[in-house]
Parts: sequence; structure tokens; C-alpha cells
Amino acid sequence: MKPIAHFTLPRVLVATWFTAAAFAGNPLPPEPKPPAIEPSLPLAVAEVTALDGPALTDVPPAPQPKRSQNVTINLINRMVKKGLLEQAEADELIAQAEEDAVIARQEAAAVAVQAVAEVQAAMPPPPSDDTVRVTYIPETVKAQIREQIKAEIMNKARDENWAAPRTFPTWASKMRFNGDVRIRGDGVYFPSTKIDANGDLVAGNDNTGSFPNFNSINTGAPFDVTGTVVSPQLNVDKDRQRMRLRARFGIEADLGDGFSAGMRFATGESNTPTSTNQSLGVANNGQGGNFSKYALWLDRGFLKYEVGGQPGKNLAVVAGRFDNPFFTTSEIVWDDDVGMDGIVAQARYEVLKGFTPFIAGGAFPFFNTDLNFSTNRSAKFASTDKWLYGGQLGASWKIAKPVSLKFAAAYFNFDGAEGRLSDPFVPLTTSDQGNTDGTRPAFAQKGNTYRALRNITPTAENDFGRSKQFQYFGLATPFRVLNLNAKLDLNYFEPVQISFFGDYARNLAFESGAIDAIAVNNRGPDGTGGVGAFEGGDTAWFTGVRVGSVALEKRWDWNLGLSYRHVESDAVIDGFVDSDFGVGGTNMEGYTISGNVALSPAVSLGLRWMSANELAGPPLKSDVILIDVNGKF
Repeated sequence: MKPIAHFTLPRVLVATWFTAAAFAGNPLPPEPKPPAIEPSLPLAVAEVTALDGPALTDVPPAPQPKRSQNVTINLINRMVKKGLLEQAEADELIAQAEEDAVIARQEAAAVAVQAVAEVQAAMPPPPSDDTVRVTYIPETVKAQIREQIKAEIMNKARDENWAAPRTFPTWASKMRFNGDVRIRGDGVYFPSTKIDANGDLVAGNDNTGSFPNFNSINTGAPFDVTGTVVSPQLNVDKDRQRMRLRARFGIEADLGDGFSAGMRFATGESNTPTSTNQSLGVANNGQGGNFSKYALWLDRGFLKYEVGGQPGKNLAVVAGRFDNPFFTTSEIVWDDDVGMDGIVAQARYEVLKGFTPFIAGGAFPFFNTDLNFSTNRSAKFASTDKWLYGGQLGASWKIAKPVSLKFAAAYFNFDGAEGRLSDPFVPLTTSDQGNTDGTRPAFAQKGNTYRALRNITPTAENDFGRSKQFQYFGLATPFRVLNLNAKLDLNYFEPVQISFFGDYARNLAFESGAIDAIAVNNRGPDGTGGVGAFEGGDTAWFTGVRVGSVALEKRWDWNLGLSYRHVESDAVIDGFVDSDFGVGGTNMEGYTISGNVALSPAVSLGLRWMSANELAGPPLKSDVILIDVNGKF
């Protein structure tokens, strides 16, 4: 068989074999040191060329070893041995492959130098001559840096809610939710009542019919005052223990352009304004008892427009049902749970550094006559709507870094709150209505002085006033209340704060002589066992101190409080004041001791002990102990 003449392997194939062998750990045999690189070539390229092989322009003749550590060269030599290639052709192939390898090394070195130059150009200049520049970062370090940066960005994205911006609708980001759940142990305790053989009270509270429940009378059928039966009475002698629940859930929505809206739902045994407590197991108003479910009430619902939105600069107008807009330091005028219906404007503006005056004013309907009143007459009675017109002016003053003072003066005109005597008429049944029945309070606790509302004409039909005296009762005085509040905060011992509180109220419309002529309660004894002169008053005041943390923001934050109050019978309307002290209402004085501790940033434990004594009328003493566990979100 004739040998194949002039057979040569393609240069590309030989170069491929050569490169593969080189990366497989089979280096070429040592080669002579190449001549110097041209000055125009980068230093890094020159160094790589000097290390890796001869320059392209001066390649020495390839050696011809019989055996080599390079697989490609051994393959070419084997082909020569088998007669597939002539020695000259083999030498030429090896020389060309080495030449291609040198060029590839030079090109790779040039690319590396260019990449390093670009990285160095992007880096900021060194701050000083002593700074050490690192132009090479190991891949493991690069990977670690990438993972760290990625983790930081993802955490920030999750915290700011932009990691997945399309996973929920846009409106959801404008909604804010809040709520709380409180479990309460509630104990009401009265002293033991002792009555002697003559029927006189020796000790404790009088349980012989001295404490009419005017709210029960006014919210039910009118009471026949002829004396045939005892009127509904308040509990003044039997202790009660209750487990109570309060749950509230609120939503606020940003409507844009300064507008917002809000709603809140809350529990409650009834729609009374001063409490959202639900006594567990109690059966009334068609709910509760035997593990039945409880009702939810619409506790808040409002629209709000606000501009400024800063602590020292803001203007807001709110309409609907909303939180009490007036600054207060106690509950002798307004219970904390009271929500107001109507419209109010509030503004504040920092006129001097640390001194920010504020103002609030509004109109609030608190009773609206039924459209069809009277229900059993074709000709209806005139409206007896009741409105509260209130305004407050005050200021927040940062006296020094650890000392701040907030004070305000308010005026509340409860227009139409007082009861009025009706036109003369003869009620023959409990469903017959007088034209001033609507002036009676829609809700009351206890303490205010009352008067009879119905002007009942004595006729033969009612035995000339000896029967069928179906009566309702209204407040015996108008209410135009001046209210002063102040709070002083001392932060010398942070995080412990010491706060002093003061609250003063006086009914400027009170006239003792006029009330004495019509009052049916709050009278003292006459010395003969009968009813004496009117003993009520027009003034209320409160003073207290609190030490500790205010917000209970972290576990084991605590505070302690001590206060004393004196609230005379007709200083304020009893239906809007504290519902816990003395089981609610006015005409009481006494002290409160309280303490709270945070079990976590969202859960706290509280204890209050309130001791109250009645001021006018028969003796009435009570002690109330409240144990609260409150969780908020």
C-alpha cells in the first residue's frame, strides 16, 4: 500500500488538541525565554508572555523528543512513527500549534489587563497615600459579598413591602388596621347594711328604697308615683363579681389629597356611651347567656380632612362619630370610651420653639327627637333635640428638656339637656305621652338631680291625683360647664416619668334655690325622718400623680398611679362621666390606686382599686377592684 503523500492535519484540529491537553494539566515542554516585548505592549501582557512562552515574532525550532508529557505532541510523533506523517510535516504542525498557543495566551492576558484597568477606573481614588488598593478579590469573597448584599436588600424589601409590589391591590397599602382585646375581672363590693328595730340605718348603705334607678324608669314605661309599688332601685348592698370582655377593631383608610375615613366596631352589653364591656354570661337585650353570641356595635365612623400633619402645624376637620377631640386629664367630665357625634375642627401651630397653642370647637347632637313623636297621636309634638356646643383653647409648652406642660380651658353648653315640665294632660295608660317626654335623658348612670316632667291634671279619671300618676323624670338643672385641665411631665429620671394631673369643672348654669323647688332626690334628712333640703352641688375636681413608663412599650415597663376626685351632683352630666368609679356617675368622692406592667410590647396587666363615698343624699359607699389583661395590635 502506497503511503499517503503530503497528508497534513488541519491547524485548527491540532490547536484544539493542544489546548485541551494544556487545560488537562499536560504542559508543553520548557521553551527558551522569549525576547523583550515591544514597549507599546502593556506590562501585564509582557509578564504573561515572559512566563508562558516565546513571542510570536521569534519562535525557536520545535524540539523533537521521542517522548513528551504532552499528549498532542506524543500523538503527532506516533503518527510519524506509523508513517502517517513525515517528520518535517510533524515538526511544522508542532511549531504552528505552539505559535497559536502563544497568541492565545497573549490575547487572554490582554483581556485580563483591560478588565483590571476598567475595575480600577471605576473605583474611587484612594483617600491617602497610605491606603492599600486590592485589585484582586477571590471568587469565594465575591460570592460572600453578593449573598450579603442580596440578603440586606431582600430584608429591606420585605420590611418596606416593595419586594413583591404586585401581590396585593394598591388600595390595601392605604389601609391601616388596629384593635385590642381586654379580659377583665370586675369586683363590686358594698359594706354590710344594718337597720335597727325602728327601721333606721345603723351602718352600710340604705337598701329600703332610697336609690331610684332613674335610667331604668326613663328607658322603660313611665312609673306610677302614687306609691303602690317601689320604683326600680340601684344595687347598693349585694356584692357582684363579673368576668368582662372588651374587643375593638378599627380601620382607617387614606383617601388621598388630605382626606381619610375610619370605622371601629366594639363589643358592649348595650349601646351606652360610656362602656364597651360585655359581661360574659349575662343575658339581656336579646343576647348572651348559655354561651350565646354577643353583639357588635358601630363605635366609630367618620370622614376627616387634614392639612399639615405635623406636631407643630396641623388643621383637621372631622365629621361623623369620632374620638373625643378635647384634651382631658381625667374622667370627671368625659369617660374614656365616649365617642362624639357631629362635626369638629382642630388646629395647632407652634408660635415659639417649644410652645404650641391648640384650639378645638364643634357642634354635637346628643339627642334627636323621633320623627313620629308622639307615636299615638295624629298631631305630632314639637322637636326637643339636644346639642352640645363645645370649644377648647390650650397650649403645649416644652419648658425645658426634661419638663413639659400641657393645659387647656374648655366650655361646654349642653343645649336642651335639662328637663322641662309638660303641658297639662291626663295620662290614662302607660302608653300616653307628654309633649316634654323627650327632654328626659336617653341614658344616665346616677348622681344628677331629677325633676318630674309630666304636668298631670287631677281629674276624676285619675281619682284626683291619687292614681295613674305615670311619670318620667328629667335633669333638674341646665348644664353649661367650664372645664380646666393641666398635665405636668417630669423626665429627670428617664425612662421613668413623673406626671401630675389636674382637672376642674363647674356648672355655670347651676342655681341651688331653683333646683330645691323641684328636686326629687339628692336631699338630706329633715331631722324627723322625712326628706329635707337639697344638698347637691355644681363643682368637680380631680388631682393625681403617675410614676413610671407611659406607653408600656417593652416587657416589664411599669407605672403606678394615685388620684383623688370630688364630683358634686350637678357639676357635669352623669351619663358621660367615668363608668367604673363608684359604679359610674356623679355625686361621689374618693381615691383610686392603680398599677400596670407590660408582659410584652403588646400585652399588659393592670390593677385598679377605687373607693367611693356619696356626697349628697343617703349614705352610699362602694369599692371597685378591676384586674385587666389587655392585648393590642
